[in-house]
Amino acid sequence: MYGDLKILTGTANPQLAMDICDHLGCALTPALCTTFSDGELRVEIGASVRGHDVFVIQSTCAPANKSLMELCLILDALKRASAGRITAVIPYFGYARQDRKVSPRAPISAKLVSDFLTVAGAQRIVTVDLHAGQIQGFFNCPVDNLYARPVLLKKLSALSGEIVMVSPDAGGVERARSFAKKMDASLAVIDKRRDRPNQVAEMHIVGDVAGKTAVLVDDMIDTAGTICTAANILMEGGAKEVYACATHAVLSGPACERLNDSPFKEIIVTDTIPLGDHAAQCEKLRVASIAGVLAKSIRNIHDGSSVSALF
Repeated sequence: MYGDLKILTGTANPQLAMDICDHLGCALTPALCTTFSDGELRVEIGASVRGHDVFVIQSTCAPANKSLMELCLILDALKRASAGRITAVIPYFGYARQDRKVSPRAPISAKLVSDFLTVAGAQRIVTVDLHAGQIQGFFNCPVDNLYARPVLLKKLSALSGEIVMVSPDAGGVERARSFAKKMDASLAVIDKRRDRPNQVAEMHIVGDVAGKTAVLVDDMIDTAGTICTAANILMEGGAKEVYACATHAVLSGPACERLNDSPFKEIIVTDTIPLGDHAAQCEKLRVASIAGVLAKSIRNIHDGSSVSALF
């Protein structure tokens, strides 16, 4: 049996950590996360965690390397402070797209990051909508991969008319199908041919979108090139309106400019990654908070009850 529930956070997404604490009815355990004069990270836990059940909230989002290193240092500090159990809650798991060798001399970065975290001291991982589900097998500890679908569906429930859920690629069909089943909607797929990373050569619609409200479903929006091109193709295919929903708003490079210029009515995302200036730059963004889902999972893990009930 572990001691009291303790919640800590790094600097990646402190607002989400505070929202989780509001749901749990507890306060954040203080932690100093800053840098030394030479740029090296400095971490110090501000209260005793000996024997306690500690959860560290930290997305490994941009700046990804800083967020990851900060998380590892926090985990190591907790391990050396004799925490009873250490759980890393990583709403957005960076490096997840590098989950296999795509060329002869390339790393499997997701596996390396998982090793970093377990060596640093993580005894359990909680994350949301992993880009590739098999990453759970990279860890030698329990991994709870939660789904943002319930909070996204709540936002989508306001849509009216005939709806078609659209996967932007073949790999996301299962995700789009699960949304379509819950929404009692039809399903379509965008068949895309990619020439090189972040650039798509061709797209074709597989399915009927004419006269319907199309909702593109993906796990993340990065540069937004693919999803905006897909939106244009759906409109050309006769869709009445086009929406998008995605768990992780990475929004790098020209993403906001592309989304503003796109035919999307709204783009629904969660707060696994803080929007920061992007919220003002893109008026089409709508945020569905994942804090409640994460708070329930933390409470269930702490109490020793089922987490799969949340799936």
